[in-house]
Amino acid sequence: MKYTQLGRTGLKVSRLVLGTMNFGPQTDEADSHAIMDAALASGINYFDTANVYGWGENKGRTESIIGSWFAQSGDRRDKVVLATKVYGNMAGDGDAWPNHDKLSAVNIRRAVEASLKRLQTEYIDIYQFHHIDRSTPFEEIWQAVDVLVQQGKILYAGSSNFPGYKIAQANETALRLGTLGLVSEQCLYNLAERRAEMEIIPAAQDYGLGVIPWSPLHGGLLGGVIRKETEGGRRASGRAAEALADPTARAQFQAYEDLLAKHGLEPGEVALAWLLTRPGITGPIVGPRTTEQLESALRAAELELSDELLKSLDEIFPGPGPSPEAFAW
Repeated sequence: MKYTQLGRTGLKVSRLVLGTMNFGPQTDEADSHAIMDAALASGINYFDTANVYGWGENKGRTESIIGSWFAQSGDRRDKVVLATKVYGNMAGDGDAWPNHDKLSAVNIRRAVEASLKRLQTEYIDIYQFHHIDRSTPFEEIWQAVDVLVQQGKILYAGSSNFPGYKIAQANETALRLGTLGLVSEQCLYNLAERRAEMEIIPAAQDYGLGVIPWSPLHGGLLGGVIRKETEGGRRASGRAAEALADPTARAQFQAYEDLLAKHGLEPGEVALAWLLTRPGITGPIVGPRTTEQLESALRAAELELSDELLKSLDEIFPGPGPSPEAFAW
């Protein structure tokens, strides 16, 4: 496994990030533990979760599964760079009260304590804001973060789903207050969805944030979904099925699969490998439901893509280009 610095920090993280969103809803506790064992054995040291994972009545379940895994061995926690998130309402259905969600100092304090308990750990390495909070000023957010850092409960702060201007606003406020600010941004970014190249990734690079793409396979569309349908495998559903219902989009994904078939390459592995070639990218989040899917992601981390292939991929999935040129001269 290769490692890199997380943005401008001294923290070394693996170039693949283990996403845990499936732990609980789709992968039971025993299999989730096996995946984490395999990830750590392969050298993946960056684990990502969120307090709301588990969803619905089971919100928090994913953090609890990770916590039970940590509890089985004393050195696991020391080897893992642990990231979780705050924003969503963690109260049960019908029990929501004011201040039980978003990024007020009150909710940040409450959410950290609850996550620490579920994760069975004394600290969180990277505490991430899952969404922007238009109602809470960054002065308040950084005050809450600084208190938690001083208490040793978190080490760094990161963002997720922030637009470029909010990354700038957050870190300009942090600079004025003399605090570290955001060190990472998780954003939707993959071959088929490249709008992050316009402003989010440039902002992250300018402010020294590591970029962690989520949905690297674009909901399975970049994983060879058309071939799998043809071979009688699981059919696309949800947003993937809606996308393939558009003849133009279907032709685009078909061209992608045909190109990689010509080169004898697996679509999902190429989609991950492509992200690892992109400027400013720390590493994509992979969310395996099985150890076999994790093994595929590990192969992608070692895959070298030729300049010719990269050019062909750009022709199929052209990015929007930087801002403002993407929409102006």
